[in-house]
Amino acid sequence: MPVEFISATHTTDATEANNRGRHAGFDVEYTRRFVRALDDGGFDWTLVPYSSAGVDAEQLAQFVVGNSERIKPMLAHRPGFVFPTRVAKALATLDRIGRGRLGLHIISGGSDAEQAREGDYLTKSQRYDRSEEFIGILRRVWTATGPISHHGEYYRFEDFSTDIRPYGDTIPISVGGSSAEAYRVGGRQGDIFGLWGEPLKETAEQIASVNAVADAAGRPRPRIWVSFRPIVAATDELAREKAQRTLGQVQRTVAAAPKGSRYVPGAARPANVGSQRLLDVAGRGEWHDRALWTPLVTATNAAGSSTALVGSYETVARALLDYVDIGCELLSIRGYDPLNDAVEYARHVLPLVRQELARRPQPPAPVPVPAPAPAPAPAPAG
Repeated sequence: MPVEFISATHTTDATEANNRGRHAGFDVEYTRRFVRALDDGGFDWTLVPYSSAGVDAEQLAQFVVGNSERIKPMLAHRPGFVFPTRVAKALATLDRIGRGRLGLHIISGGSDAEQAREGDYLTKSQRYDRSEEFIGILRRVWTATGPISHHGEYYRFEDFSTDIRPYGDTIPISVGGSSAEAYRVGGRQGDIFGLWGEPLKETAEQIASVNAVADAAGRPRPRIWVSFRPIVAATDELAREKAQRTLGQVQRTVAAAPKGSRYVPGAARPANVGSQRLLDVAGRGEWHDRALWTPLVTATNAAGSSTALVGSYETVARALLDYVDIGCELLSIRGYDPLNDAVEYARHVLPLVRQELARRPQPPAPVPVPAPAPAPAPAPAG
């Protein structure tokens, strides 16, 4: 499959680089402009994020479908709050509305405190086990030709059936994370596996871990999705100056954040392995590989995807291609000025990556295997 680009759906212009308190909620007109800019700019996917305090992700995904022609929402979902049979029907319905434009990103939860805000008190290991069971139920519902029953550790039901099927054969399912549990569930169940942007060596090691699980399970390896927060300009020098300004803005915003905010530097080390890994990378230096820049990791206490690719349009395009070369097929890029950055990426970065990929030799098409000749008819008796 081709390399694809992912953004993340912003419902306001709020980021870590401005006063988040002034931008809570859902600015419908801003979101509509943002979605249409992604659609017009050639992005393939947009993550519809989930948080306990955020916009309802399922309704936002439908908003994306209704205000675009081609972009596909990657709907983030936390198993445990809605029964899987209802989720299977809702997603199949939305996929039909969008004529196959839907993906599902499973979030098992890296923070016990965030999960508890909505009444989920399972351990991290239990949450990943529940996610695996949840994914299996979705796929059974989408493919069953009659009533199904399920008696599992986390879910139980009898003789469920539905007439609603996805638009295509199924809906692609993404799993993300950097823990052994994430590799286990993603390798065994994911069509896509999501990673935050680490240096090339560490990213390749994580890919190998996921692939090893998939190989052991005898299933196709997931497509790899890697996420960055690029800071770009016409030249490397201008991009680095812009990065320093962005860092200053983030530091001022974080300094004004309320006590206990997850963005405060020096706060408790995050519980999730992905954030811990980013902080460890940042502790080894500001710059890695061609253009990976880490000070924003430290400034935000690694509260989410926070590594930046910094440089000219050409430098950042080449850096993204470095990740393609180690097996990443979905490139997630979103900025600190969401709408303007998305437009800039679409004009200057996406075309460079796609032009280079178009020049590369294409893998040979699979040779069709001829069908066996029919057996000769038996000679008539007598």
